[in-house]
This record gives sequence, C-alpha cells and structure tokens, in this order.
Amino acid sequence: MSNMKKLLNTLPQVGKVEWIGLRRVKRKHLEVVNEVEASTESGLIGDRYSGKNGKRQVTLIQKEHLNAVGSMLKQELIDPNLLRRNIVVSGLNLLALKEKQFQIGEAILEMTGLCHPCSRMEENLGEGGYNAMRGHGGITARVIKSGMIRTDDSISFLLSE
Repeated sequence: MSNMKKLLNTLPQVGKVEWIGLRRVKRKHLEVVNEVEASTESGLIGDRYSGKNGKRQVTLIQKEHLNAVGSMLKQELIDPNLLRRNIVVSGLNLLALKEKQFQIGEAILEMTGLCHPCSRMEENLGEGGYNAMRGHGGITARVIKSGMIRTDDSISFLLSE
C-alpha cells in the first residue's frame, strides 16, 4: 500500500450525530427529529427527496463548519435548519470520507459528492451567506445499508480493502 493510500485510509476519529432534520415540504422549515430510517431505496424516510436522485439521498454538514460560517457572518450561532442539510455531525472531517463508506448509527452510507450552497443561503443567512457557505456546505451521500440513525449516534469511517 502506498504511503498516500495509507494516509487516506487512516481516520481514527469517531464523530457524533448532533442534529437531524427532514425536508418534508419545499421552502419550509425542516422538521427536527431524534431519529430517522435510512433506506437504500428511498434515502431518508419522510424527507421530500426520498426516492429521488440516489446520489443525494442524504446531506450532511459538520457542526464545526456552522461555527466557521457564523464567524464569517458575525453571527454567534447558525441554526442548522437554515442550511437545509439533513444531518449535522461533529468530531469527524466529512471531506476525509471522499469515495469512502461510513457507518452512521445502524446505516451505512457512501459519500457521493460535495453539497454546494445554493442561492437560498443568501436569503436564509443574510447578505454574504452564499459566499460564507462556499467550502463549508457539507457532503451528499447514498444509503448502502438501511438502518436507523439517531441523535447522539456515532459516525465512523469504514476501512476499504
């Protein structure tokens, strides 16, 4: 195994689910829940994207990035509801999951891409919100193994062969 591959496959940190939100209706607040079922066929059960584009079944963002965005916008606390992501996690660099599978609660997900900000960030966060979110938008993922995801569940990298 090359040194770079070894580095890319070394992620001993275990993160934690801090917040879960479901987008039930377009342009409305997310419904904050304590648990959600992740399905290989449908993504997050109850989310309006359920059953649509398999590459974007779940969106995740780091709590640490909420702090960074808040700092840039001179806001103390960013409400995760404003960011339109499904799951907020802490303690794990989501970008290190590129092309990797990870376990979150009972479910196994695979990162499919970056979750770039949309023009709603300007509307939701105020002037400069779009640019503050650039590079901090989180990731998209698909469900590889169905299971429940709960607040306070761990999120950890699965070593590939």
